[in-house]
Amino acid sequence: MLASEVIKRYEAFCPKELSLEGDSVGLQIGTLRKDIKKIMIALDVREQTVQEAIEKEVDLIIVKHAPIFRPIKNLCVDTPQNQMYSELIKHDIAVYVSHTNIDVLKGGLNDWFCDLLEIEVEGVLHETAPNEGIGRIGCVQPQTFEAFATKVKQIFGLDSLRMIAYENQAESIIERVAICGGSGDSFFRDAVVKQADVYITGDIYYHTAQDMLSEGLLALDPGHYIEVLFIEKLTAFFEEWKQEEEWDVEIVASQASTNPFSYL
Repeated sequence: MLASEVIKRYEAFCPKELSLEGDSVGLQIGTLRKDIKKIMIALDVREQTVQEAIEKEVDLIIVKHAPIFRPIKNLCVDTPQNQMYSELIKHDIAVYVSHTNIDVLKGGLNDWFCDLLEIEVEGVLHETAPNEGIGRIGCVQPQTFEAFATKVKQIFGLDSLRMIAYENQAESIIERVAICGGSGDSFFRDAVVKQADVYITGDIYYHTAQDMLSEGLLALDPGHYIEVLFIEKLTAFFEEWKQEEEWDVEIVASQASTNPFSYL
């Protein structure tokens, strides 16, 4: 079957038009005008992902984070980044990116996070168009900040969790929670305006953390890699569509870890 048929079905579920302005989404490498036998769902395209795709004879990778995220000045293969592109092209592996559109999507990544954390969603955190936006805001059962942090750590299987709080705030009672997968600290003022007690997002900058606390907002930074949930969820969707559409294609979930962080 053609790769374009698979992507047409995916885009009916998660349109590119949902993505934030200037975002990199859609086909980045290769072509969709080709027959495919195997699709791999991945979070990132790194050296280990490419090697895995080659070994498994993958024809198409559907990924959340774009492999081309900075302007390319040349295609010389002397750099690791360009070497990855070269290997993908050499082995005719297409790469399709679904980035902020899967974050904005109703029933997408941020809603999956809310389901896991039992957050009763009331609306979007940062509106990008009427009735749609990135991040979510909602409520949980009243509990201490520390108890909620412990739950977040357990749910995402984290080795550690950064708590943005000053002394004696661990016992603060929280109920209203904002969440945005990935790097969402630029949206923290939306969380303040919408009266969140806690904001969950990754890659929180030092001075931004201080600003959050000055605004009366506690926060949790579980890291960027919790977005790995993308692999599990999309693999399940594609398996469902495969049965519905009677696709003659194999769906595989990437097993390569691309988390750059570990902890002592």
